[in-house]
Amino acid sequence: MDMETADTGAHAKFVLNGPEEDFDPRITAHRGDLADIALAGKLFAPHYAAAMPMRCSAPKAMVRKQPGKDHEAISELLHGEDFHVLDIAGDWAWGYCGNDGYVGYVPVHALQHEKKTPEPTHLIFARAALIFIEPDFKSGVMKRLPMGARIACGEPSECGNYLKSGKGYVHVRHVQPIGTKVVFDGSNGTAALAEQLIGAPYLWGGRSGDGLDCSGLIQMILMLTGITAPRDSDQQLAALGEDIAEDEELRRGDLVFFPNHVGLMVDKDRIIHATAHAMQVVIEPLADTVARFAKISDKPVLARKRLS
Repeated sequence: MDMETADTGAHAKFVLNGPEEDFDPRITAHRGDLADIALAGKLFAPHYAAAMPMRCSAPKAMVRKQPGKDHEAISELLHGEDFHVLDIAGDWAWGYCGNDGYVGYVPVHALQHEKKTPEPTHLIFARAALIFIEPDFKSGVMKRLPMGARIACGEPSECGNYLKSGKGYVHVRHVQPIGTKVVFDGSNGTAALAEQLIGAPYLWGGRSGDGLDCSGLIQMILMLTGITAPRDSDQQLAALGEDIAEDEELRRGDLVFFPNHVGLMVDKDRIIHATAHAMQVVIEPLADTVARFAKISDKPVLARKRLS
């Protein structure tokens, strides 16, 4: 599709020629009446809007396919993450997540303009972290943030065990500077991080330490080790790692992809994943997972991939 723009003073006139480009609606901010101004040269819409930069101020907020808490959750926005708002109607904001471009609706009350919130400096890499009123684990708790949340941290406390965060304090063992590549077990730490989440409930659309789905687990633990990953398992299959030869043995940290599912190897024989079968994060023999998918698919394993 070609687009010609004619400047007509205060307004620009768009002339579209040819077919629209194909697009993935999950990561393309385009709906029947409105689209992101960045798409003006690619997709037609009656109106375009420039995104307003917002940030999640709640511990977490579900991203939904349609406005309304009863509609399907498709992802989750975590504390401190950016959300680019294109439209607000009532209690819901429509836009896209800053970390992966995922499009959906978020409750307005969970957002604040980024100019009114400090730039996050650290990630929660424990399963959850408490924000204390004072730099003392015996003091009151202000709030609880899940693994994956982003916070702005300042100077350490006098004892050195806590970092100032807003009006409270977070323990230094629960956070890491954004961009840090964590090493737990001689590798990139993905398996060790995932093991912290054993027993966490399976939550469709979830991607935090409080509940997650299969691809949400992979996306979050990769983020904590400094690797950017897309949201869904099919996107991760296309974007992550290198194929492992069929005759090569799997090892800790390898990814295994199934139809609409993904998990991470903890050793050559066992996989950790967030699975609706168990409704939680579990470790089980890879052979058991393959056997279940073999009942519904002629190709139970789509790919085995190794991260560099």
